[in-house]
Amino acid sequence: MTRRDMLLAAAVATLWGFNFVVIDWGMTGIPPLFFVAVRFGVVALAALIVPRPLASWKTVVGVGLFMCLGQFGLLYTSMALGLQPGIAALLLQAQVVLTIVVAALALRERPTRLQTIGVLVGTVGLGVVAFGRGGDAPALAVVLCLLAAFSWAIGNVISRKAGVVAPPKRLGALSLTVWSSLVVPLPALGLSMMIEGPDAIAAGIAAFDWRPIVSTLYTAGLCTLVGYAIFNALLARNRSASVVPWVLLAPVVAMASAALLLGQVPNLWETIGGLVLVAGVFIANAPSRRRAGAPPLKWGTSAPHRRVPTA
Repeated sequence: MTRRDMLLAAAVATLWGFNFVVIDWGMTGIPPLFFVAVRFGVVALAALIVPRPLASWKTVVGVGLFMCLGQFGLLYTSMALGLQPGIAALLLQAQVVLTIVVAALALRERPTRLQTIGVLVGTVGLGVVAFGRGGDAPALAVVLCLLAAFSWAIGNVISRKAGVVAPPKRLGALSLTVWSSLVVPLPALGLSMMIEGPDAIAAGIAAFDWRPIVSTLYTAGLCTLVGYAIFNALLARNRSASVVPWVLLAPVVAMASAALLLGQVPNLWETIGGLVLVAGVFIANAPSRRRAGAPPLKWGTSAPHRRVPTA
C-alpha cells in the first residue's frame, strides 16, 4: 500500500471507531430501536442515487435483516443498557471469528489452520472480557452485543454465498449496504412500538435535538456512505490482506476516545481480554500459504465482494 492509501485506511478505521462514542453521545433520551430506524432511514435515501446491486432481493433482504437490523438493533440496545462504547466496539469484532464458524457450518467452507487458531484465541479473549467486565457492563448488555456480532456473521455468510453481487462500476459493497438499508426502517420502527412503546417513541421525538441529528449524520453519512466508498476504493487497488487488518484500529480508537471523552477506562481484565481478542482476529485475517492447485479456503477472498468489520 502507498502512504496515501495507508493514511486513508487509518482515517476510515478512525471514523468507524469513533462511531461508537458518537452513537452513545447521540442516543441520550432516544429509544435505541427508534434510533436505528432513523439512522437507516437516512442511509436508505442514498438508494435514490446509488445503483442497485446485482443481487437477488432474497440476498438484499437477508443482509438487511441480519447485517443491518439485527446487528445494529442489538448493538444499540446493548449500549442503551450500559455497555461502554469501547467494550462494544471490541466485542463486535467477534463477528470475524463467528463468521468463520458460521461459514464452516452453513457453506461447508473448511477453515484454514490460522483461522482455526484465530477462532480459539478470539474465544479465549471473549471469555476474559466477559469474566472481567466492569460493573458498568451488565451481563445482558454483553450478551446482546455478542448476539449483534453473531447476526453480523450470518449477514456476512449470506453476502458471501451470493458471490459477485456488483461489479466495481456499481460501487461494490456500498450498493448492497445502501439497498439493504431499505429493509430496516419499518421493521425497526415496528419493534420499537412493540418493545419500547409509543410513549417512549414520543419522548424520543421530543428529545430529538441537535445531538441525535449530528450523531445520525455522522453514522449514516460519514461512517456508512463515505467510509464504505473509501474502503471499497482501497480494496479495488490493494490486496485484501493489506487493507482489512487496518480495521483492527477501530476498537482501539473507540476505547481511546471513550476513555478520553467519557472517562470510561477499561479495567485490567477487559484490556487483557481485548488484546487477546484482537490478536485472534488478526490471526484469523492473516494470509496463509496453501498447496499449489488447492482451492482458496478463506471465506471472504474467493469473490470480489467482501464484507469488512465496521459499525
